Amino acid sequence: MERCLDSVVGRERVVVYVDSGSTDNSVLAATARGVVVVQLDMSRPFTAARARNAGFERLMQIAPDVQFVQFTDGDCEVVEGWIDGAHRLMLGEARLGAVFGRRHERHRDASIYNLVCDLEWDTPLGGDSAFGGDAMVRVAALREVGGYDPQIIASEDRELWLRLRAAGWSTRRIDARMTLHDAQIHDFRKWWKRSERTGHAYGQLTSLCRGALHDPHHDRSQRRAVAWGLLLPAMVLGAAWPTAGWSLIGLLLYAIPVIRARRHGLARGWAGREALMFAVLCVVGRFPEAIGVVRWHWRRISGRVPTLIEYKGPALRDNEK
Repeated sequence: MERCLDSVVGRERVVVYVDSGSTDNSVLAATARGVVVVQLDMSRPFTAARARNAGFERLMQIAPDVQFVQFTDGDCEVVEGWIDGAHRLMLGEARLGAVFGRRHERHRDASIYNLVCDLEWDTPLGGDSAFGGDAMVRVAALREVGGYDPQIIASEDRELWLRLRAAGWSTRRIDARMTLHDAQIHDFRKWWKRSERTGHAYGQLTSLCRGALHDPHHDRSQRRAVAWGLLLPAMVLGAAWPTAGWSLIGLLLYAIPVIRARRHGLARGWAGREALMFAVLCVVGRFPEAIGVVRWHWRRISGRVPTLIEYKGPALRDNEK
């Protein structure tokens, strides 16, 4: 977090840090750098979307004439020159609602999971692109669509992008280094939890984003997660006893999405080993993604309030185990 703050303070910028109940020296570190601190009421359910709204509203109180705001996750460092370049681009295009660039993993080779995260950030350049946690957003556009939706616990940026697009604002990913991210995923359990959160996002956005906000990408992703992570294994394992185990041959079908995902990676210019690891983890990830989808729909049907699914930190909250 300190590295993140150091990358943006100075040059007469107004920087707001939103603290979500930290127990270390985060607040002291921020105030020592002249950063405005917003401390969330943690008696209410926490989401990143809620935190971004709180930080944005505080920024508007301090600097109501600001036209653009750079949102950055606390585990990222903003690359030198990004803010100035993005600012110039936004000034030149009145209907450009958000611009973002390339996010890279700081410790790309520390684990296969970090590597796959780095590959995930390598999305296509150009217009009409969904952004993640780091982006420069036009204040007028954010105001028009009502900010982030605080009930979204993952993919809140994509949900915001859908509403910006529906309101006639454009977005663009440009070929410029933007942030360095630190996934800190060094074991299978954290990666599994992250994939489960992804599946929850598929389910939640597919349920909430209807009509003009329909998201074909998340819709297809939800169907893939359910098909490969739930239905196929259920059919294969369920028929194992009646078929004396012959149904297990059906598990060979998993080679199909692995081959497809590997071809996708190779087409993007990735090395063969990278493309293969990406493909294998994508397919294995269908299982926790299916759990996340089921978790969302169970919460929706039962009327339970969605809670954060976190994969970082020394321990998971009781309601996330």
